[in-house]
Amino acid sequence: MTDWNFHSRSHACQACGQPFANRQAYHTILAVDRHELARQDVCEACWKAQFSEGAKDRKGFISHWVGEYETPPAAAPDPIMKETAETILRKLIEKNDPQYRAAAFILAVMLERKKLLKVKAQTRENGQRVFVYEQPKTGDLFTIPDPDLQLTQLEAVQRQVAALMEGGLDTPVEPPAPYIAPPDQPPVAALAGGGEEGAR
Repeated sequence: MTDWNFHSRSHACQACGQPFANRQAYHTILAVDRHELARQDVCEACWKAQFSEGAKDRKGFISHWVGEYETPPAAAPDPIMKETAETILRKLIEKNDPQYRAAAFILAVMLERKKLLKVKAQTRENGQRVFVYEQPKTGDLFTIPDPDLQLTQLEAVQRQVAALMEGGLDTPVEPPAPYIAPPDQPPVAALAGGGEEGAR
């Protein structure tokens, strides 16, 4: 499974091709296909006709949920774009640099705590836990691997995140040093994934 990735919500049913209307309910099916995370957005009619029976028994099935489609607003020209936690997270995913793995995880947890991202599923790939977050307004999915971050590393990662928020990705940032925690040290991941219990 790709560690760094996000999946945009479809603007039309991927079964019948009918465009989604504003405020229309749609179903998202999340599965693993050939070691890649795959999402499928379908309308209510196609869900009932083709997917509702035995959806959870399909090969690679991870999760299913119902969303409400929102027509994207017209993009307003803005020459000065303020960096936010979400824009930094998207840039980190696009950059796909392992030194930012812990920072991406912390940003995702921050956004979850602010209810700007929701945990939709958790899965494991080669023994590593991967969180699947959804941005509710856009429907975009973010796959964020668990870096097995320990509490003693948290301060260094928070400094890294603060530097990224202040100066963007063009600012040189020293990644947190690796740390081997004692056996009784709880991982920071235990603090993540508080919502959407039923989606996992």
